[in-house]
Amino acid sequence: MKPRRARIRSVGRFLPERRLTNEDLEKMVDTTDEWIRTRTGIRERRVLEPGRGCSYMAIRAAQECLDRAGVAASEVDAIIVGTVTPDMFFPSTACLVQQGLGAEKAWGFDLSAGCSGFVFSLTTGAQMIESGRYDKVLVIGADVMSTIIDYTDRNTCVLFGDAAGAVLLEPCQEEDYGVLDFIQRVDGSGEPYLHMKAGGSRKPASLETVEAREHYVYQEGKRVFKFAVTGMADVSVRILEKNGLEGKDVTLFIPHQANLRIIEACAQRMGLAMDRVVVNIDRYANTTAATIPLCLYEAVVEKDALKKGDYLVMSAFGAGFTWGSVLVRWI
Repeated sequence: MKPRRARIRSVGRFLPERRLTNEDLEKMVDTTDEWIRTRTGIRERRVLEPGRGCSYMAIRAAQECLDRAGVAASEVDAIIVGTVTPDMFFPSTACLVQQGLGAEKAWGFDLSAGCSGFVFSLTTGAQMIESGRYDKVLVIGADVMSTIIDYTDRNTCVLFGDAAGAVLLEPCQEEDYGVLDFIQRVDGSGEPYLHMKAGGSRKPASLETVEAREHYVYQEGKRVFKFAVTGMADVSVRILEKNGLEGKDVTLFIPHQANLRIIEACAQRMGLAMDRVVVNIDRYANTTAATIPLCLYEAVVEKDALKKGDYLVMSAFGAGFTWGSVLVRWI
């Protein structure tokens, strides 16, 4: 008897209305539109209104996801929120989403894996479905990066945006479809190169940490770029090899939207033309845990680009370091 698999039943998203363009950033820091576009592929990003936290976006993305499926919040068994920008340390964002949706029987938790947050959350939710104990699991990737970005640091402020995306996982009724396989890795030696210096138990908030601007994202871009290119490409190729597939078998590749050059390098390693790669970094920048579900939404809802039987690969790389890939056969 083959194991019960999870399938992606529905998708939803939330995008803040405010756009922060490269031209806007030219007025804030020493940078140019040309510099940003040629090095990252980004033209603009979205920024959430102050005072509206991660749960605000997550609830709206999840509600659209449920509405598209025709599923009531009361039917949801569990909620997983991938994020590094929770409303607060506790309670979890998942608790706030559960209350906001009115999902009275659901339990849930937040999962912190940086930009790999959605991929890690998706595979965790899929295994909950596979266990046979759950039939409807909401998986959300949501981050309000504008709240932890130093807009005087031109090396990081151009890279990030705010957004949320959600999927609903349910049991797959047909064999050999749904979430087929995944590869996930962590390497804590990457901690010095991408992190937030203060605000946790090691270095609690103080007047000194605030004055030193240590509550913002710190990144050594060149080192992170090198690791990301290698890590994402390796697991993207490996997931295909594990399952007897090649690049020509893949209908769509959805990579984390950190940098256009990283995306292109991964596609090249997989032997994929860019017309089979979903890219929206130009419009939304790096929304951390939200990048992959935003791309999936575009592919499924806006472009109807996936048909039954199509193979989909999703890959991410994030702080930690964390990285991973997921193979899905669409149904």
